[in-house]
Amino acid sequence: MMTSASARQRWTEEDMRARLVRYADLVPGLNAFVDTRNPGSEAKENFTIIGPGVAENPNAHVHIREPHGFNIGGARQPPGCINSQHSHETAEVFLVFSGHWRFTFGVEGTDAAIEVGPGTIGSVPTGMFRGFTNSGGAPGFLWVALGGDDPGRVMWAPSVFDMAARFGLHLLADGTLVDTLAGELLPDNARMMPRTKAADVQARPTPPAAQLSGCFVLPDAALPVDGPLSAPGVEDSLVIGADGPLSWPHGFTLSRLRFHDAGMTGWHAHDETEALFCSEGQILVHWDAGALALDAGDTLSVPFGLLRRFAGSGTLIVVRGGGDRLPAFSS
Repeated sequence: MMTSASARQRWTEEDMRARLVRYADLVPGLNAFVDTRNPGSEAKENFTIIGPGVAENPNAHVHIREPHGFNIGGARQPPGCINSQHSHETAEVFLVFSGHWRFTFGVEGTDAAIEVGPGTIGSVPTGMFRGFTNSGGAPGFLWVALGGDDPGRVMWAPSVFDMAARFGLHLLADGTLVDTLAGELLPDNARMMPRTKAADVQARPTPPAAQLSGCFVLPDAALPVDGPLSAPGVEDSLVIGADGPLSWPHGFTLSRLRFHDAGMTGWHAHDETEALFCSEGQILVHWDAGALALDAGDTLSVPFGLLRRFAGSGTLIVVRGGGDRLPAFSS
């Protein structure tokens, strides 16, 4: 977290552009995880946008390293491409930016399945196996938020380990990926990540289908629009947080702001870093020294303490750290 002194600095356009990650400038990891050569998963691209994420390849590109209290990443996959069954130690939240996706649950992905499309926000609680496949006819992109500055390591389904070893990918006990097909050598006396045991699987049961459906908020879902940034032409809806439809603990909040009729929020600031994602349209971020335009697919890290306002036409996803309740706003 930055110091209070840095929060009071004058943020130039150059400073703010360094905190902006354009969709066109995303650097993909083509070998980020142990499953990336498994049949059906070879073409997936993984992105580490804010924070270290959970990528297992030590050479993964990180766009913004500054701790935020949460991590932001992404996954882009062509039609039919699979992200294998896995479990996380912290919350995993998806915003479907493009494409149609099938989320599957259970260690083999056969316990339940949910199909979703653009604009859907889904949160998969900790302690369950999940995977996702691009089920549409065009490439798709998921924008992803993970809880905590250190979201921990991925726990893979046992079958993932069985396949990966056949394709030269080996996972060490510390979570580091070693690619022997690329000429990397396993360290002497290497401690390998143990294959997930039956007891680990049993400790992560799949909830009933009705409960899983409640983990997804569809784009046309009726949500309260009385958030602190609501204004003429601006609908501010809390999705993740103590008073939102996805109300279990995440360690961050997520709001959806919809702008129409040249809507504009009031000037505001608070004492937590936040990440903005333009999921459709174009949103302008104004502050005392300038403005930046976010186009669809762009991510911006906003420093805490910065007085700003948003305007435009489209939808803005706002993730704020600091806990599960909205931080206090000042104007």
